[in-house]
Amino acid sequence: MTIRSACVNDLQDIMAVLEAAKGIMRASGNALQWTNGYPSEEVILEDIRQGYGFVVIQTRCVAYFAFIPSPEPTYARIDGGAWLDDTLPYHVVHRIASYPEVHGVFRTVMDWCFDRDRNIRIDTHRDNRIMQHVILDYGFSYCGIIYLASGDERLAYQKFAGL
Repeated sequence: MTIRSACVNDLQDIMAVLEAAKGIMRASGNALQWTNGYPSEEVILEDIRQGYGFVVIQTRCVAYFAFIPSPEPTYARIDGGAWLDDTLPYHVVHRIASYPEVHGVFRTVMDWCFDRDRNIRIDTHRDNRIMQHVILDYGFSYCGIIYLASGDERLAYQKFAGL
């Protein structure tokens, strides 16, 4: 697998990956995350414009994620815990999605991200058991609950590489 910056020409492939990921979510009991057209083409195009959107290629586009430098406004408040460190810059991984038949995507993406920043944060929906499992399996620590701009809660995690 290789990772490269996403471009506008990748948009339809990315949207197909996102739809497949929504199917995985729904099949595993996660009916409330990524609803009402989210993430939309406009959100993905903004990731691309900002230089934050990336695709994972394995003969074709098999995954998408956004890798965004801090600060993340929704991470300013955390309930029921605390960040491992709240002073150093970090990156956030958002909108990670892949086709269900492609294995090893999360590890590939995280290895790539940690090659670029040793301090990463990520969050997921309470019902997204698959994502919670891979996040913890990769060595992230659960830090507490953050709230999206909509008020919806997410489980938040952080990891420093090598710790």
